[in-house]
Amino acid sequence: MVEFALQLDGLGMQQLGLEVGGGAAIGGIIGFAAKKIAKLIAVIVGLQLALFKFLETRGILQVNWDALTGAAGNATQTAGGAANTPPSWITSVLSALPVSAGFTGGFLVGFRKG
Repeated sequence: MVEFALQLDGLGMQQLGLEVGGGAAIGGIIGFAAKKIAKLIAVIVGLQLALFKFLETRGILQVNWDALTGAAGNATQTAGGAANTPPSWITSVLSALPVSAGFTGGFLVGFRKG
């Protein structure tokens, strides 16, 4: 009997499944942790701003809210600009497509569950 195996760039189906599954598992763990860390950072920043406001109402601290808002806007613009930069290593991304596809799916599921 002759066995036929689907080959995708030299990868067998078992190897492809391991890469996609492994990427999904790692992505899920990282996505879950990223959401938990993002929530923790949001709580810390919120508490810090509430403390600033409390100390300002007591006359202990004077906060320049316009400068604080401007700094937050600049950080957002910088992060957005970095995200829109096209990658120069497209061939390496394409070679890792099974792992990155699994990672992306797992990250989204983990982030949503987190």
